[in-house]
Amino acid sequence: METNPVAWFEIYVEDMQRARNFYQSVLNVTLEKLDDPTNSGLEIWSFPSDEEHYGAPGALVKMEGMSAGGNSTLVYFSCEDCAIEESRVEEAGGQIHQAKTEIAEYGCVSIVVDSEGNMFGLHSGG
Repeated sequence: METNPVAWFEIYVEDMQRARNFYQSVLNVTLEKLDDPTNSGLEIWSFPSDEEHYGAPGALVKMEGMSAGGNSTLVYFSCEDCAIEESRVEEAGGQIHQAKTEIAEYGCVSIVVDSEGNMFGLHSGG
């Protein structure tokens, strides 16, 4: 198995503009529109990625039949200090589920909820 078995992630959304604004504000990134590979009405905006560096690529996806929120998978975004991104969550329309918490030698995490009801983590240090 590869050292990083995560190949791709998708975060399902109901309101793409609202979700894009949320993630771009909190993570201070610019999402890129991708073409619909199936020509079935998918709207896909990908997070920045670089195959030369650690991390898994992923995107916000609006797809019929796939609802936002209430899932049991948690994606963690890498941060220099997760408290910085956490401080942007509420103003961007989200909620803080668990404020920055130390996880021993693994660094710190915050768990937050986005504008669409999806829970995700912020991870720093290690």
